[in-house]
Amino acid sequence: MKVFKDLLTGDEMFTDTYKYEVIEDAYYMVIGKTTTVTEGDVKLDGANPSAEEAEEGTDAASVSGIDVVLFMRLQETFFAGKKDYLSYMREYLKALKTKLEGTPGADKLPAIQKPLSEILKKFKDLQFFTGESMNPDGMIAIGDYKEIDGEERPVLYFPKLGLEEEKL
Repeated sequence: MKVFKDLLTGDEMFTDTYKYEVIEDAYYMVIGKTTTVTEGDVKLDGANPSAEEAEEGTDAASVSGIDVVLFMRLQETFFAGKKDYLSYMREYLKALKTKLEGTPGADKLPAIQKPLSEILKKFKDLQFFTGESMNPDGMIAIGDYKEIDGEERPVLYFPKLGLEEEKL
């Protein structure tokens, strides 16, 4: 299994257990699904709750959301407007360029611009997610919904050059 980590913060952003595509050699588009996770909900095949457990009706906390966000512990963040996001992105790209200095990736950074401008056309409909550490200097993934195989699915866009692959 591969884990894709934020190059600047080390936060785990996604794994190759999720279906993903490379967009114009600049972004990974990770296809998620909406799910509900119940705290302490462990089900074993063939196990049946006893009658007493069924009667107890325990109050378990449940959370609904995009599987990638929930399981990778991504944190939602916000921008007041497109201008604020673009300001963040300029600073992020500067930091990334410094980190990639002397590597072939440094020359590929401008490739991020074209797909980003397409994604940002729907700015008001987008969601933004940062890594678990919530480091303001780190990567912010863009969440959107897209029709895939005839159904609307959540997708997350991660700048490819901002990630390092770690094989587990």
